[in-house]
Amino acid sequence: MSVIRPATANDVPAILQMIHDLAIYEKEPDAVRNTPEMLADALFGANPRVFATTAENESGAVQGFALWFLNYSTWEGVHGIYLEDLYVMPEARGAGHGKALLQHLAATAVERGYARVEWSVLDWNEPSINFYRNLGAAPMAEWSTFRLTGDALVAFGTARQAHARG
Repeated sequence: MSVIRPATANDVPAILQMIHDLAIYEKEPDAVRNTPEMLADALFGANPRVFATTAENESGAVQGFALWFLNYSTWEGVHGIYLEDLYVMPEARGAGHGKALLQHLAATAVERGYARVEWSVLDWNEPSINFYRNLGAAPMAEWSTFRLTGDALVAFGTARQAHARG
C-alpha cells in the first residue's frame, strides 16, 4: 500500500537521489546538474513553480516521487499538469506506487478543473509505455517534442538581445 503525500524539505535528498537514478536508467548518468540547494529552492522557495509528491511504503520510507508543474492549454482555457519525472525505486516496483502517484495527479487535476495530465516517455522505454497504456493514457500521435538547450539556446537567446540593441 502506498501513502501519497506532498514532498517536504526533508525529502530533498531522497528525491535528488532518485533523479540521479532515473538519469542512469535513461542512459544519461552525467546529465544531472541539480543540487540539493537548487531542488529545495525550486520546491520550497519563496515562489515555487514546481511541485513534488512522494509515495511511501507502510514503514514511511520514500519509494518513489512525481515532480510536476502547471502548464496551460490555450484551446481548453485552463491549466493542466505536466509530469516532469515519475520514478519508483526498482525494488519497490509492482507495489502500486507509480499507479498511486499518477492517480493522485489525475485526482488533483479533476479537483482543480484542469484539462489534462501529460508527460513524455522515451521511445525505447517499453515497460513504462505499457504501464501508461494500461492506465488508459495514450501517446500523442503526430507530435514531436522540441527543445532549445545549451549552446543553441545561448546563441539564439543572445542573438535576439543583439538584434534588439541594434
